[in-house]
Amino acid sequence: MKVTNIKLDRLRLDLDPPFRAAWDPEPRTFFDATIVRVETDEGIVGIGSGDTMDGFEAFAHLFIGTDPMQIMRHIRAIETINFHAGRFWPLEAALWDIVGKVTGVPVATLFGDSTMRVPAYASTGELKSVEDRVESAVAAREQGFRAMKIRIDRDGLERGIAAVAAVREKLGPDFQVMVDLNQSWRMAGDVAPALDVKSVVKTVARLEELGVYWVEEPLPYTDVEGLKELRKSSSLRIAGGEMLPSFNDVLSYLDNDVLDIYQMDCVLAIGMHRSRVAAELAQHRNRQFTPHSWTNGIGVLANLHVAAGVGAAPYFEFPYDPEGWAVQRRDFMLAEPLWIDAEGYINVPDQPGLGVELDEDAVEKWRVS
Repeated sequence: MKVTNIKLDRLRLDLDPPFRAAWDPEPRTFFDATIVRVETDEGIVGIGSGDTMDGFEAFAHLFIGTDPMQIMRHIRAIETINFHAGRFWPLEAALWDIVGKVTGVPVATLFGDSTMRVPAYASTGELKSVEDRVESAVAAREQGFRAMKIRIDRDGLERGIAAVAAVREKLGPDFQVMVDLNQSWRMAGDVAPALDVKSVVKTVARLEELGVYWVEEPLPYTDVEGLKELRKSSSLRIAGGEMLPSFNDVLSYLDNDVLDIYQMDCVLAIGMHRSRVAAELAQHRNRQFTPHSWTNGIGVLANLHVAAGVGAAPYFEFPYDPEGWAVQRRDFMLAEPLWIDAEGYINVPDQPGLGVELDEDAVEKWRVS
C-alpha cells in the first residue's frame, strides 16, 4: 500500500453570534478547521484534523509514495518538520485512521484497549457572569454531565472564584468542578505578564476550599520551579502540559514531577503515539493523563482514542459551552455531532480507525480552499 495523495480541505464556519473565548483577545466571528485526507492506492482514506496545517504543502512530498502503515517513520518525519515549520499532527491522526481501517479495529484498541468509554466533563470557554455560569452548570448536569471546567481570567480572579463558589453551592459536592487559569501559553500578540507564583498559590488555596478537582495551566511552562512550589503548597491536583512543544519537554516535566495530571493534546502538541507513551509513563509514576481536546470533533475523537486506549483519564475534555460553543458549531463537518451517553460518558466509536463520518455537504458548503 502506498500514499498517493494528501488532500487538505480548509473550512471556515461563520459564527453568528460571535464566540468570545476566555483566552482570545477578540471575539471569534468564524471558526477554521482543516481536514486532512490521506489517500492510498488501495482506496483506503484516512481522515484527521486539529491544527491548521498551514505550510504543510511544502512537505507533502515527504509522505507521498510511502507506506502509510510505517507509522513510526512518519512520526519521526513530522517531528523533523516541527523544528522548521508547524505541528502537523493531524496527519498522524489520519495515518492511524488508515492503520485501524486496515486492521479492522478502533485505534483505541491498537493503543491498549483499556476502555471504550470515559466520563466527560463539559469544558467551558467563555467568561460569563456568575449567574450565567451557574445556569450553564445546572443545564449541563441536566444533560448528563457530572463535571465542568470553568475558565478564570487572570484579570478577573474574584469573578472567577465567585462563579466556582456559586456552582459548588448550587450543585453540591457530587458535581466535580475543574478550573483553568490559562497561564501556560498565549495567543499571538498577548504579552501581558502572568500571575506570579505567590498570587497563584493564594488563588489555588481558595479553590481548594471549594473542593475543586484540579487547577489547570496555573503558571507559564517555563516556570518549572514555580510549579514545584505550587504542588508542595497545596493538596489540590495541578494539571497542564497541553501544548508542550516536544516529547522531550514532556519527559522533562515527568522527571521534575511538576504535575499531577498531564494533558498533552494529541493533534496540537506532540501527536497521538508520543502522547500515548507519555500517558503510560505518567501512569507508571502514579500520575494521571487526560488530554486537552479543545478542537473540532475529529480532533476530539483522536484524543479520545488515546485516552481510552491507555485508560489513565479520570475525565475527558468535551468542549461545550452553549450557545457560544455548541456541538453544532464544533462538529459542523461531521455527519452527527459527538455527544455523551445517559451516564455522562463519551464512547469510542466501534468502527475501525477513528470512526470519523464526514458530512460532505457541510464540507463543500464551508470549504474555502
